[in-house]
Amino acid sequence: MNLHNFLYGVYPYIALSVFLLGSILRFDREQYTWKSDSSQLLSKGNLRVSSNLFHIGVLAIFGGHAVGLLTPHGWFTALGVSDMAHQMVAIWAGTIFGLLALTGGAMLWLRRMFNARVSAVSRRTDKFILSWLLLTLILGLSTIPVSIGHANEGNPGVMIALAEWVQSIVYLHPNPALLAEVDTIFKVHLFFGMTVFLVFPFTRMVHVWSAPFGYLGRPYQIVRSKRSFR
Repeated sequence: MNLHNFLYGVYPYIALSVFLLGSILRFDREQYTWKSDSSQLLSKGNLRVSSNLFHIGVLAIFGGHAVGLLTPHGWFTALGVSDMAHQMVAIWAGTIFGLLALTGGAMLWLRRMFNARVSAVSRRTDKFILSWLLLTLILGLSTIPVSIGHANEGNPGVMIALAEWVQSIVYLHPNPALLAEVDTIFKVHLFFGMTVFLVFPFTRMVHVWSAPFGYLGRPYQIVRSKRSFR
């Protein structure tokens, strides 16, 4: 087995297995570490802006990737969405939300690396995963010019190949040959993206499983200042 077949035929299952089993084991054995470790009390700064930009961008990118790559090609054509229209939507959405996530992530990275108080209480995994996510975002944005070049040539082949490869992994009949003619930048981006799933259970990202949707409907909290008691 060559490196290409391992990375795009075997590695995805290693990453997904560690992602799922590791998350279950961590929740079962280390529930006290199942949190996002907020550092807001140490330094507020532009935390709200940077955090919102980062989370909105990342969630939109994840959702867009899930819909764009997991939806069968025939469904888009049945809905009247041409391959080129699909590709242009992916380019524009990827650019907008990728830049949002990168801007917010860069602000968070600078804060965690160079704010003395925040850096002192940060784990090595905190710094690693934020750095890795930023690199993954940069690689993802680096695919945009290549995709624009394909779109200008009227060639949606790479987009279709990527979607078919992802679906082959999900349907348990991996076909790394689908990526043979795909540009290298896409392959590197895929590797970094898969590795995010691999390291997920060992980082603060596990709190994503406990998304607090209840906050959307909770009653307002009443916060009193010292002045209120005078």
